[in-house]
Amino acid sequence: MEFADRVTRVEPSATLAISALASELVAEGADVVDLSVGEPDFPTPENVIEAGQAAMDAGHTGYTTSKGIPELRAAIAEKLRADGLDHDADDVIVTPGAKQALYEVVQTLVDDGDEVVLLDPAWVSYEAMVKLAGGALVRVDLSPYEFRLEPALGDLENVISEETELLIVNSPSNPTGAVYSDAALEGVRDLAVEHDVTVIADEIYDEITYGTEPTSLGTFDGMGDRTVTVNGFSKAYSMTGWRLGYFAGPAELVSQAGKLHSHSVSCATNFVQHAGVEALGNTDDAVAEMVEAFRERRDLLVDLFADEGVDVPVPDGAFYMMLPVEGEARRASGSASGGQPRVSDAKWCEGALEDAHVATVPGSAFGAPGYARLSYAASEERLREGVERLADEGYL
Repeated sequence: MEFADRVTRVEPSATLAISALASELVAEGADVVDLSVGEPDFPTPENVIEAGQAAMDAGHTGYTTSKGIPELRAAIAEKLRADGLDHDADDVIVTPGAKQALYEVVQTLVDDGDEVVLLDPAWVSYEAMVKLAGGALVRVDLSPYEFRLEPALGDLENVISEETELLIVNSPSNPTGAVYSDAALEGVRDLAVEHDVTVIADEIYDEITYGTEPTSLGTFDGMGDRTVTVNGFSKAYSMTGWRLGYFAGPAELVSQAGKLHSHSVSCATNFVQHAGVEALGNTDDAVAEMVEAFRERRDLLVDLFADEGVDVPVPDGAFYMMLPVEGEARRASGSASGGQPRVSDAKWCEGALEDAHVATVPGSAFGAPGYARLSYAASEERLREGVERLADEGYL
């Protein structure tokens, strides 16, 4: 059997692969501290569940219009306007998950050979999506700057050109938790306008920040007609399994992407869209409670690693942390290890899972070799247990 080149040139998701290995160990009876998957460990807010159930009871189980039910698109447009973005309901397409939104936008914008710029570390699926569309990747490494974008603007300037079709910006970031400053985003704006580059602003973690407020890239002068904003409900509202996301952008982009959307997924699930209306309108307290718990866990991890002589870049958003696990990364982070060479991050993660039964994701999967990504979407008890096991088995 022959397979299409566009499929064979991509690899399975590294995060899901690690999760599968962890599940195998659990099935064998092991007690695994799973810090690998980007899924909140909080239940979906009860009022959102009730709204979904009520929608099913009311018969909202058939197809909707392809772009989404009017009530949800209006609620999304209201949220975007509150963020400073100039979009109305017609500028929005509701998708079964933010990942599907990203896939549709990349497929709509990228042709064979088109240049796409990523800011490393970058979420693993960006690379796969670009390759599936036939695009050519150019990467800018933020690791030397503790994952901050502003000091790397010169590096970005060196790679963006008239040949660049698309730039993907994810703030707050997966995997680093970095929230890019307004000065950094202004620098992105200047380069995008100068070289006429379209930008995807992936803002899926915009509600999960600690002491800082992220700015939507599309709010900067000159970016309204060249920015596609992607967001969803999985992270902020703990609705991962509901599969609900959206994107908003210029009318022409929405029109073209709408063709792909209608011929692929048809529409997002009807009753889930009604639950999304409730999530946007009536979950502020639940979201704030979850974010505060994540902040406390972040602070706990920073202290626990410091006790083991390991300094980590402190994230300002999302619920991820990059742990230096190799010599170069440890020197960059100022670790007390002295920068002694260690095995590769992939080997480190494999060993940590097999020996300490702690699941993490290799930084190289995100374009950041020398690090392991931890998700602190786990209880404080399990986080303490995970760090203790890593230390006891010699992985710190």
